[in-house]
Amino acid sequence: MAGLIPRHFIDDLLVRIDIVELIDSHLPLKKTGSNYSALCPFHNEKSPSFTVNRKKQFFYCFGCGVGGNVISFLMDYSNLEFIEAIEELAAFIGIDVSREQGNYAALEKHDNLKVLYFLLEKVAKFYAVQLKTNAEAQKAVDYLKLRGVSGIVARDFMLGYAVDGWNELSQHFENTLLFDVGLLTKKDSGQSYDRFRGRLMFPIRDKRGRILGFGARVLDDSLPKYLNSPETVIFSKSNEVYGLYELLQQNSKPERILIVEGYMDVIALAQFGIHYAVATLGTATSKKLLDVLFRYSSELVFCFDGDKAGIKAAWRAVEMAMPSLKDGRQIKVMLLPQGEDPDSLIRQEGLDSFLKRILLSQVLSEYFFEHVTNELDLATMEGRSKLVSTAQTHLQQLPEGVFKHMMQSKLQGLSELPERELTKFLEVSENTATLKRETRRGTLKKSANKLTLTRFTIALLLQNPHLVDTLVNKIPYWDEFYFRGLDVLKNMVRIITDHKPVNMGALIECYRGSNEEKIINTLATYELGLDITSKEMLEQIFVDGMNNLIKQAKDIVLSDLLYKESCHSISIVEKQRLMDMLK
Repeated sequence: MAGLIPRHFIDDLLVRIDIVELIDSHLPLKKTGSNYSALCPFHNEKSPSFTVNRKKQFFYCFGCGVGGNVISFLMDYSNLEFIEAIEELAAFIGIDVSREQGNYAALEKHDNLKVLYFLLEKVAKFYAVQLKTNAEAQKAVDYLKLRGVSGIVARDFMLGYAVDGWNELSQHFENTLLFDVGLLTKKDSGQSYDRFRGRLMFPIRDKRGRILGFGARVLDDSLPKYLNSPETVIFSKSNEVYGLYELLQQNSKPERILIVEGYMDVIALAQFGIHYAVATLGTATSKKLLDVLFRYSSELVFCFDGDKAGIKAAWRAVEMAMPSLKDGRQIKVMLLPQGEDPDSLIRQEGLDSFLKRILLSQVLSEYFFEHVTNELDLATMEGRSKLVSTAQTHLQQLPEGVFKHMMQSKLQGLSELPERELTKFLEVSENTATLKRETRRGTLKKSANKLTLTRFTIALLLQNPHLVDTLVNKIPYWDEFYFRGLDVLKNMVRIITDHKPVNMGALIECYRGSNEEKIINTLATYELGLDITSKEMLEQIFVDGMNNLIKQAKDIVLSDLLYKESCHSISIVEKQRLMDMLK
């Protein structure tokens, strides 16, 4: 962003564009009290939990946790990059985007990414032409025919062929760019050569259809059987799945998404009319990736081979999924017969039997307790104790809600521990884990039950930036006392003073890409429970909060000084400070 679009232009956009009007142009909103609501566009739901606040210029979904300002909405809703969202906002009010002229670094980087996307598109088309016209590609065509892949499916997935040559791409494309996207590599001698040779090519596209890299399969017994593009500036295997773009082309809101392990599984299922499968790219399924998939469907089905590796992968996926299981979301586990994969099984059993397997796949709750009780003797106290200690580390990862409560109730029944005792044990375990995380991160964390005074006060300023004017008499104390969150508050005051944002939506934009962005987005979602129309009363609440924070900080310092005095270890300077405070 720096050096590309001036900050003042972005601030002006956020002032001129009303978030209610912008979102309503994409998603019909209904007035509900002081807010506006709609069914969330980022996950499937039956009753509206998506709210838009005109005063704060902020949207938030209480179902899936997505929130932000008008820029964030366009980036999430239309799958846009930051600059593209700014350009669309400018077009929304009919103005041209202002760009700085003095620094070309960011512009050059942005344009370079466009060049890389363009190159990958050209290479994919080059591979596709080779599959159709090169005599050497006949073995790839025969393989696809053997697997029953039609020309239509091959076209939809843009399948291609990389000929078995060392410098085929270099003859058609620029070497430097080929290195940048991982299509060209070097020998120890320094000589360059094509990474993919004699392989069936699978372009990997993001949800916008841009090609990020390639997967490749050999057509003989060579190893490795499958090979992916390396990590590049535009391709991260842990953040992408194969087939998502093709899935969304068929149905932007599928009833469920089937997560499989291989490219050919996705293609074979599409050949049989199952257009809602995606494949991981050789990495463990991450929470970030699951949250992306949950935007399009409320039900995800993990489909793994029934061998030891598949069972291990299924459990690892379930572990990663726990923090994403908000109420309304569902995960199932579908383990296939040993020695079978989705491709072979659907050909062997037929479509109807395979669909039945999907529908009857095991829900996560059943799979979880079946796994954690395996090899435990629940008839013994030792077995039940082991169950509780094992299960609690996973259950504490679940978001607060009905599902978490029901999972804990199931654990209580299996452990035969009185509900009150189990609840007490789980709360202690969860509080300990939370304390460790907060100590490790050194950040504020949203409480599920209530706000601390510090969080409440900072959130109040965030949601009402004009309250900074009341802090004039409080700033001198900041170097004298300390309370947790003071650094966040100091930085917020500095940003408000420098940028003068007119509302919360403009203020949180100043944090985009910063280390405090997560903290600020969390504070922005707090419901402070204030229904106040008087500016004076709001200011008084904020001033009282600040006074109490300073008083708490003073009390800590005073207690420390009194303790030092009692131990006769107080310095002259500290003794004078103690006397001043006691006065």
